[in-house]
Amino acid sequence: MFAHQRKKLQLLFAIADVLLTIAAFEIAYAARTELPLDRVFFLRPDVHIFLLCFCALVWLSLGFLYHVYELLYSSNLVRMLKNTFRQAILGVTAVVVVQYVLRLDLSRSFLLVFLLCNLSLLAAFRRISPRLVSHFQRGFGAPYHLVLVGSEARTRAFGDLVRRDTPFRIEVIACMDDADCAAKLPELLQRSVVDEVIFAVDSPALSRLEDTFLICDEQGVRTRVAIDFFPHVNSEITLDRVGGAPLLTFSAAPLDDLRLVLKRVFDIVTSATALIVLSPLMALAALLIKLTSPGPVIFRQRRCGLNGRQFTLLKFRSMVDNAHAMRGELAHLNEREIAFKISNDPRVTPVGRWLRKFSIDELPQLINILRGDMSVVGPRPPLLEEAERYQPWQRRRLRMRPGLTCLWAIAGRDKVDFNSWMRLDISYIENWSLGLDWSIILKTIPQVIAGRGAH
Repeated sequence: MFAHQRKKLQLLFAIADVLLTIAAFEIAYAARTELPLDRVFFLRPDVHIFLLCFCALVWLSLGFLYHVYELLYSSNLVRMLKNTFRQAILGVTAVVVVQYVLRLDLSRSFLLVFLLCNLSLLAAFRRISPRLVSHFQRGFGAPYHLVLVGSEARTRAFGDLVRRDTPFRIEVIACMDDADCAAKLPELLQRSVVDEVIFAVDSPALSRLEDTFLICDEQGVRTRVAIDFFPHVNSEITLDRVGGAPLLTFSAAPLDDLRLVLKRVFDIVTSATALIVLSPLMALAALLIKLTSPGPVIFRQRRCGLNGRQFTLLKFRSMVDNAHAMRGELAHLNEREIAFKISNDPRVTPVGRWLRKFSIDELPQLINILRGDMSVVGPRPPLLEEAERYQPWQRRRLRMRPGLTCLWAIAGRDKVDFNSWMRLDISYIENWSLGLDWSIILKTIPQVIAGRGAH
């Protein structure tokens, strides 16, 4: 709540990050130059200034990328320490990378002291930041005056909520029922300081309050409407505009913001690099398929992608050529309610079984990722007939670009039952972040190398 105040705090937190990172750098540099080591360590002035600017830019970028500054007024100590550790580790890693690229030859002891100082300063500041914010806003900041409009129960509950859920100094100067606010509110605005009016009313009452909104608008008083008449909607709510028409947006999947652009850039770079690096392995797999069974090397199949868009999925063929025509004969062996899955599928060729065990059969999907049909991390793309049989809640997993791996892959892959698989995909969408993608990738790699869980 009160986004304009929070943005000011986020800017202050970002400035504090820059200052503390610069301080950690200078402390580490001074300490290293004083250490009685054989190797003399010295930075030229231009290199010194470059590294300070580079560190400031990297630490700021990581802070905004991982939404660190949005959480600094939270009292969740574990989450705060986790974010601090990740930011410091990734930041120093970036410094190590740039030193190799530019051949700066930085001292390892300097980098270690810099990391420890940075961790200590950032963690100490972030540990006390909630108290600093609360002390400043409540002790020195001017009180923020609110008027609440709605039933007695709703205004009382909402008043308790805004006092408890914000570090700012809040004063609710009046509560009034929506039935008589048209008569009371203009007089209150005339004789009192009012910063905001919050309408905690039922949706039918909004149309009756148009004149009251116009009065507030005429006097420049900020108004808000509590959207709690959709109590069971868990989507993220934002306000957008098309032309001059305001739209209240309920989004059940991540919005197309900077993080999704970064995810797509990562997909392009990763898939292009992997296709080059793994091309010998893919050529060997293609040769083995061609020599051991009749039929095409690449198996093509129509699948459902983002929001139900259809695309052609590519795989190395791991079954006999007429495998799809044999599904009817093997239907009694199917182990899942909707998806077709047989543990020891007789249609799988000997080479195909090996390809599946280590997920080599899925390597052509790197082309799908490069095209934009898929992502490295995301729910697996279902067959068209499977998607048609989904229950409404299961279709939610189609609201994000499908991928090679996801939470189900690190939870047991083919051993996960169908409903658990669906819930894991939905959990991924609801909790998506770039950090979660990295975590899934790092946990998937040993699973694939060991060939665990795949049939």
